[in-house]
Amino acid sequence: MKKSNKNSIGEAKKILLICFLLLFGNLLACLRKPVRTGLYFGPSESSWVEKQLKNMTLKEKIGQMICCRCTGIFYNSRDDYIQDLMQLASEEKVGGFILFAGDVYETAYLINSLQNKAETPLLIASDLERGLGNQIEGATLFPPLMSIGAADSEELAYKMGKITAVEARAIGIHMTYAPVVDVNINPDNPIINVRSLGEDPERVGELASAFIKGCQENGLIATAKHFPGHGDTDLDSHSVLPTITGDRQRLEQVELYPFKKAIEAGVKAVMTAHLRVPALDPAADMPATLSETIMTGLLRKELGFQGLIVTDAMDMGGIVNLYSQEEAAVMAVNAGVDMVLIPPDPRKVIQALTEAVEQGQISEERINTSVGRILKAKASLGLHQKSLVDIDALDKIIGAPESKQAAEEAFARSITLVKNEGDVLPLEDGEKKIMVFSLSSDPGGYFAGQTFVNEVKSRCPNAMEFYADAFTGKEYLLEAFLSACEADVILIALFSRLRAWKGSVGLNAEHIRMIQYMASGPIPVVVVSFGSPYFYVQFPDVTAYICAYRHADPAQIAAVKAIFGESETTGKLPVSIPGYFPQGHGLKLSAVFENKLP
Repeated sequence: MKKSNKNSIGEAKKILLICFLLLFGNLLACLRKPVRTGLYFGPSESSWVEKQLKNMTLKEKIGQMICCRCTGIFYNSRDDYIQDLMQLASEEKVGGFILFAGDVYETAYLINSLQNKAETPLLIASDLERGLGNQIEGATLFPPLMSIGAADSEELAYKMGKITAVEARAIGIHMTYAPVVDVNINPDNPIINVRSLGEDPERVGELASAFIKGCQENGLIATAKHFPGHGDTDLDSHSVLPTITGDRQRLEQVELYPFKKAIEAGVKAVMTAHLRVPALDPAADMPATLSETIMTGLLRKELGFQGLIVTDAMDMGGIVNLYSQEEAAVMAVNAGVDMVLIPPDPRKVIQALTEAVEQGQISEERINTSVGRILKAKASLGLHQKSLVDIDALDKIIGAPESKQAAEEAFARSITLVKNEGDVLPLEDGEKKIMVFSLSSDPGGYFAGQTFVNEVKSRCPNAMEFYADAFTGKEYLLEAFLSACEADVILIALFSRLRAWKGSVGLNAEHIRMIQYMASGPIPVVVVSFGSPYFYVQFPDVTAYICAYRHADPAQIAAVKAIFGESETTGKLPVSIPGYFPQGHGLKLSAVFENKLP
């Protein structure tokens, strides 16, 4: 009997030991399991969505479909502006806000305050086409997407998406209205231009897909825009309703192709375009945003997109010039849109949509479908569990040195040497007498190229400098032109910002004439475009031409390094310059001088 008892005790100990080892192994597996950083939707998230939807009134559901403008600039908490935002969150129960500009801590504090006021967590979005630094001072700023096209690197596109996601989520932003997947095939496009990845639909789709994955694998909803494609317009939909004249076959091959690739890559949102596209919907004055044929028939049914459809801003001329805000909102929802962005008066639009359902113009089932998608997006972000951000962690995440270094790499790799007659480049420090021009075609852009000029003068202290903007008089330009006749080399930095409602990214006519006169003379003229690559067609006789795509300081620094042979040029034109250079063209200028600056 004693032996039997000992055996029983021994067997029990073995069982206990096995159970402990299994438990310990499972614990180790849990500890080693990586923290989820992407978007996730499981049973508990589904249960939350069903519960929220069931408990909402009709007006509360419609509120979820509205997204309003806000800014992260400091205001006193009792200011009317802040009070209005809080009321929209708590009383109108809007679904979210779109952030335009701000500072790091003010933005995070405002978002947390709005989330505390909201019964259902808010979806916070922003245009982060160039990283969080596109809106927030101090955050990492990347070059425009055309620079990523010039660098032609999916790895770089992914890294840009990832860094954007990490910084955005840290500050409380959950959704970026990027990437732009419009194929820029119109050199006169006044609003897409350098925001596009290029003119090759296939490459645009591949680079956009890499950016989308970088965002969404790190917890940020990406948005492909502007559906069905805004790249072949010479008008700005902020002001008017442009028309895309291509037939269905051309649309399939060009405009729609990158959207198909983005959907295949799993993009969670698509933004509409305020464009008329007769090949898709022949109705007169019918913006794609309001077209059921395009939104539901094409995007949902033909392309199979199941994520969020969000409008472009509903206060743009492409809408308000043709329809009242109430009429446009009803049409957009009936077309298949899930979220109505920036209506001129959100309260009036909520009321109009509520009445439209009550009067049978919109079915409540249609509302439930959209609100279900919105709540699903919020749950996939984890907002049903945690909607506030840790303000104490911001200085450890946003604008980190390694993130800014990645952005600087993107600026440097995008610099494109298009022309270099007589191998005028690279220049040597202090070798020649240089006249450096900073010419801005924007009012008030007088010192747009100050960084460029300073960088040149740090290498050539005796360089002469000249600044001009859209207001600079002819007499002053003539005086500068005469001074330039004494130089050995003329460096010209060109600036014309891409901006909504501006209507053009063209250059000042007087500046163009001055460059043409200089290019016709014996002095080498080196032009750097810190904007549209298409500027070249205005003065094709210049000696050298460089594309840097954006006026940002890192672009100006990278361009000067290339000019002085401190870094090689590896960028390729992501668009063709009609009549002169094909897409994919780019000269390699090897680094031949070490940077002598401290």
